[in-house]
Amino acid sequence: MSSRSIRIILPQHLRTLAHVGSEVQIEVEAAATLRSVLDELERRYPMLRGTIRDHVTQQRRPFLRFFACEQDLSHDPADAPLPESVVSGAEPLIILGAIAGG
Repeated sequence: MSSRSIRIILPQHLRTLAHVGSEVQIEVEAAATLRSVLDELERRYPMLRGTIRDHVTQQRRPFLRFFACEQDLSHDPADAPLPESVVSGAEPLIILGAIAGG
């Protein structure tokens, strides 16, 4: 299986932590799923471990959401394939910091 270049847009607090710009690009060797992309993102930027997913459960942190192609992927199974436009690099995977309030 050939590697895929995935574009990821990070929220400001994670950009600052990882010392990167608004968009990073990673190579994924395995099937392009949310799990494989986040695994590679955390491997490449170890300071992000535990900030996007819980260290133990690997569940998404409550105030982060995942979007791609104008769809909320936050509740999709971690091993579901990402949309083809994300896999092809045409669209980014967006990690967005949710805002709580009332």
